[in-house]
Amino acid sequence: MDFTHELNSRQLEAVMNTKGPALVIAGAGSGKTRVLTYRIAQLLSQGVPAYRILALTFTNKAAREMQHRIAALVGETQAANLWMGTFHSIFGKILRLEAPLLGYTPDFTIYDAQDSKNMIKQIMKELQLDDKIYNPNAVQGRISMAKNMLVTPDAYARSADIQLADKMAKKPLIHEIYRYYATRCKKNNVMDFDDLLLQTNILFRDFPDTLEKYQRKFEYILVDEYQDTNYSQYLIIKKLAALNRNICVVGDDAQSIYSFRGARIENILNFKNDYPEYSLYKLEQNYRSTVTIVGTANSVIAHNEEQIPKELFSRNEEGEKIKVIRALTDREEGVQVVNEIYRLAQNEHQDYSHFAILYRTNAQSRLFEEALRKQNIPYRIYGGTSFYQRKEVKDLLAYLRLAVNQDDEESLRRVINYPRRGIGETTVEQLRHAARAHDSTLWHALSNVESLHDCLSPGTIRKLEPFKTLIESFAEMTKTESAYHVVHRVVTASGIVTDLETDNTPEGISRKENIQEFLNAVKAFSETAYKENREDKLAPFLAEIALLTDQDNDQSNDLPKVTLMTVHSAKGLEFPTVCVVGLEETLFPSIRSSHSSSELAEERRLFYVALTRAEKRLILSHATTRYHNGEIISPPPSRFLQEIHPRYIETPAPRRGAPRHQTIARPRVTMPVKRAEVPEINTAELQPAAPEAIVPGVVVYHPSFGTGQVISIEGLGDNRKAKIDFPQHDIKVLLLKFAKLFTEKA
Repeated sequence: MDFTHELNSRQLEAVMNTKGPALVIAGAGSGKTRVLTYRIAQLLSQGVPAYRILALTFTNKAAREMQHRIAALVGETQAANLWMGTFHSIFGKILRLEAPLLGYTPDFTIYDAQDSKNMIKQIMKELQLDDKIYNPNAVQGRISMAKNMLVTPDAYARSADIQLADKMAKKPLIHEIYRYYATRCKKNNVMDFDDLLLQTNILFRDFPDTLEKYQRKFEYILVDEYQDTNYSQYLIIKKLAALNRNICVVGDDAQSIYSFRGARIENILNFKNDYPEYSLYKLEQNYRSTVTIVGTANSVIAHNEEQIPKELFSRNEEGEKIKVIRALTDREEGVQVVNEIYRLAQNEHQDYSHFAILYRTNAQSRLFEEALRKQNIPYRIYGGTSFYQRKEVKDLLAYLRLAVNQDDEESLRRVINYPRRGIGETTVEQLRHAARAHDSTLWHALSNVESLHDCLSPGTIRKLEPFKTLIESFAEMTKTESAYHVVHRVVTASGIVTDLETDNTPEGISRKENIQEFLNAVKAFSETAYKENREDKLAPFLAEIALLTDQDNDQSNDLPKVTLMTVHSAKGLEFPTVCVVGLEETLFPSIRSSHSSSELAEERRLFYVALTRAEKRLILSHATTRYHNGEIISPPPSRFLQEIHPRYIETPAPRRGAPRHQTIARPRVTMPVKRAEVPEINTAELQPAAPEAIVPGVVVYHPSFGTGQVISIEGLGDNRKAKIDFPQHDIKVLLLKFAKLFTEKA
């Protein structure tokens, strides 16, 4: 297979050398998907069986795109036999094959984030915990982080550092919630997203024969976006590659922006340590952007110290210089940016779909939405409520999941009285108590409802029986019928359609359309499964949609619209014109990163990602005053603007009587940010502060910085750090292991 006319010399080198460990550093727009695609095609042309190649991506969209390209090169049959997909879909597939080893059945349910949160709320209710203290989102995040660090409930409870951190955060019972949550999931035959990685690690740890089976099976391993892998993913990949060591990872350390999700930039930076015999390939030619945009991005990212050296270049046109909009207020910023989009669209006859507005936080969208509406410019918010998170779709999904897995308690609770059948919360609680008393599930209690005559009335039992019979009939259908026929039956027999027919409001009509669209999705799944000779049953369909990512859920229509999104959501996308807005200190970079070199480096990488989304034109904007928590503040322009080389920035036409400026000057701050009042401390009566006494809200004294108040604590053990507001010296982040802090004597 000859690729010489379709790849540049660096790409060709990365494609042809298939043996041993390989690190492909793929700069923005440098054709990494092409390299992965052709490398797999090269392996297949060398006679490597498709089923011996494992290719891991972060979105189904990326996997589908690669599979289509490979099919065009080597044929659909070979492409279909590849083990290619997202981490969660591939490891979910392995877990279904090996489920009995871990005490699950192959038809386990996969919970999304909302399902998981609902179960956590229910457990907290049973434990009588205050949800104002134990915020469900925070608890869910804590459990998720523990799982991604491979910390099981028992290990969590045994860790003195973790228990101390939870105690200081006034949440000492998270370990109890975690334990109940894990037990409930196992009993209900349920895994959440994090379990798909955690349980795979446990599988390979506890069953070495199974690990060896997959090590021998996957002779070649390819990983996309390696800089975004977390610790759990890293360990699985390392274990699978240990035997053959034919591992190729592709990524860009300059685009590592997901540390808040557990991603570790160290994984790509330390690849050379894990595989000393590795080969390094750098893809540095950018095919997406103009010379000016690439130069702008290079000049910014050069300020990061810890990175793999590379110099992105472009052979495209020079392109326009970068336009910087400086508005007086945040509202005026929205108006000016939208006016610029309107002007360009009209003068250059561009579709509105060619424009994207990128911001650091979702809350910034409001003012741009207002300005777009006033100009009658259509827009869409990227990353809004996905199709499969809409209520009517979630209701239908609950019925379908129950048909496959009757022990799925969250689904049973959701639909046992929807549509209304006179089964109240009191009845559900009585069933729950019966289930707990017999250490069983809600379905088991429901299946033995005749034994509950002492706590349920005959009338209630008569209402429960038809529901039980209905679910059993659906379960029976799943054994023989296609996914489409089962879903069609559930939609009609459950009463969902009848319930929606009574609502003729625009919202009600939309809900009915969503159910119809769901049926269309099932039909498409069945047709694809038939073409690819796959099983078109309900269980595989549910597994497929449970693993959809945000990008896979995009339901926008074809009407040209301006796209609004956070920079995090924009990764992997590109637009002819990109507007990066809100470029001010405390906003972008975020105030949370201002005093941490590693967090500031990630903010700079995030800005780099924003810049490299643009193909032809970049517009950057900031405001000199902005509302923040009801107060007007005057933040200086972002340091990132200062880091752009002046030769790439458009010099504005001078105003009458005003001098021309070659660089962006920071405006004088006229209205300081409102700071919290720090209580006085008696420095005559001080004692060294015990580490466990340093918690948010405590007033401390530092010999160099004076009196300050602790804002937050992060890290564990020797890595514990305190963010402290010292009014005389601004906010500081101090490593408690070395900080000389004092408090007043008790």
